[in-house]
Amino acid sequence: MTDPNVQPFQPTTDFTRVDALDRLYTIGAYGPWAGARIPDAPGSLSWRNDRFSDLEAWRTTARDQVLARLAQPDLGRAAGPSNTQYPNTLYDVRVDATSEFDGLHLEELSWQLPYGPRTQALLLKPQNHDTQHADPLPAVLALHCHSGMKAFGVEKITRTAQPQHPMMEMLQQRAYGGRAWANALAKRGYVVLVADAFAFGSRRVRVDQVPEAVRDGIATDDISTLESAEAYNAWAGSHEAVMAKALFSAGTTWPGVFSAEDQAALDVLCARPDVDASRVGCGGLSGGGLRTVMLAGLDDRVRCAVCMGMMTTWRDYAINRCHTHTWMCYVPGLPPELDYPEILGLRAPLPTLVQNNREDALFTLPEMDRAVDMLTQVYAKAGAPDAFAAQTYPGPHKFNLDMQADAFAWFDRWLLA
Repeated sequence: MTDPNVQPFQPTTDFTRVDALDRLYTIGAYGPWAGARIPDAPGSLSWRNDRFSDLEAWRTTARDQVLARLAQPDLGRAAGPSNTQYPNTLYDVRVDATSEFDGLHLEELSWQLPYGPRTQALLLKPQNHDTQHADPLPAVLALHCHSGMKAFGVEKITRTAQPQHPMMEMLQQRAYGGRAWANALAKRGYVVLVADAFAFGSRRVRVDQVPEAVRDGIATDDISTLESAEAYNAWAGSHEAVMAKALFSAGTTWPGVFSAEDQAALDVLCARPDVDASRVGCGGLSGGGLRTVMLAGLDDRVRCAVCMGMMTTWRDYAINRCHTHTWMCYVPGLPPELDYPEILGLRAPLPTLVQNNREDALFTLPEMDRAVDMLTQVYAKAGAPDAFAAQTYPGPHKFNLDMQADAFAWFDRWLLA
């Protein structure tokens, strides 16, 4: 059945409109045509579109269409009883180990989704928090980055008493100011959960489980050394196209899969007795920022969101920078209906912070600024201009200590009060 609120896409023929953005396009002479398919005017499901005036009615219509485009896999979430035990029974959540480290209590968790290997996760909270007698704490679902490193997930933004893999030490130095930011946030009084995303870490594709024809000469899943991890990551990068084709053929999408799995992780977090489910946030850099856009835009349990280094427009992806990005980004059919930043805008008027880096090679600055303008308009029309903020920093793609300080202050403002 066709939704009468979703208007059919009418392509423009004004191909010259995008010529001023870049003289060279990632798809050559087809660039102006592709860019012109994404109109300057608000899309058919944009809150900025004058035909929408009822915020809740618009959100319902737009979210339903986004979910239809995402084609999320069924994780059985809707069938579970509405009680705090439901994630444990639905996903077989286990506490595999506990430890204390640097003032924090750590729990190594795992759970089983309907497909693939068990998801491994790490939960961090202040060491002195007494679950039985103390008030529940605010919580953040911390979403790890992509970084071309599918061999790892949780380890990218956490630290434990175990020695760091040299690749993770290098990543944290380069992208995170040498800090495990999930640990730093937990020390401020939060329960922080970090879980391996689809196709990363414990959820990664194993070489010995694919046909020889798809192995491209790689012979082992060993990632114990820097060299072996680099070899796996190179193979996993090339395998992304195979995975994306398979997901499309299976009737789903990559963002549909990871957004459903992130909602499952949110189920686990919100069900914990040491968590105040009315004060839960999420955030992440790069691939974690992409996951923030989807999760925070779709799920109002996320009361506060911070998108770090992953804010631009569909036009930027289409004609300027798709070669710098993962297959995880794309939602077929959605661009003429709702621009990329407006997926995050589906959460308005809930608090949202966007952090961009001025010299970030993954995006063009005009389109980063244009995305921020869209979200500013969305929040202004929603009557909540103070609930949206955007910060731009000098330098390349990163979430350094200055950015962390500002992001943590945003979480504190909306979740600790």
